[in-house]
Amino acid sequence: MYRYFVHPPFWLSAFFPRRIWTIKTNSPTIYLTFDDGPHPVITPKVLELLRHFNAKATFFCLGKNVSSHPDIFERIKADGHSIGNHSYHHVNGWKASNASYLEDVMHANELIKSPLYRPPYGRLKFSQASLLREMGYQLIMWTLLSADYDQRLSKEDCYQRVWKHVHPGAIVLFHDSEKAADNMLYTLERVLKEASKVGYQFKAIEHKKGSA
Repeated sequence: MYRYFVHPPFWLSAFFPRRIWTIKTNSPTIYLTFDDGPHPVITPKVLELLRHFNAKATFFCLGKNVSSHPDIFERIKADGHSIGNHSYHHVNGWKASNASYLEDVMHANELIKSPLYRPPYGRLKFSQASLLREMGYQLIMWTLLSADYDQRLSKEDCYQRVWKHVHPGAIVLFHDSEKAADNMLYTLERVLKEASKVGYQFKAIEHKKGSA
């Protein structure tokens, strides 16, 4: 399945051109993103690392976790990061009806209130994507998948997956979750350190009007 590739194959992004796979930029900028939080232990560690390197990122939050940890969610925003909707219950769009899928997204948005949306697993139907765009959502995918959740990968393997392929405008996908924590925190710190040395900056993704 394409979600295990380091980066989506060209044909996939060409087939779904209205989804955002990378950010066009002339500057050495990387867009770090984090899915599945907020987590009461892991997310604060991420925020501390980002603060240390003066980096901004985008957090695609699950509504159920925002509901459980509103204080952490507020810390993300207070630190100047962008937030995005990742559904309420981490719904697989391929297995859900349009009505139930959209209901879950809207339920999450009552708490998250963001026009940025990343589908869990990267999976949603054409019809669901179309309906979300009609509702004003901008679909944010990724350029590089760290696979930090894959416990078959060593910390170094996870880091190399990202560092060997990073480039200006890349959207890097991490997870601020317990399952991904060891690989993610190790890789995140090294990427922040090494990329900063060669002049990269780290920015949050911003919603652009008219680009849904």
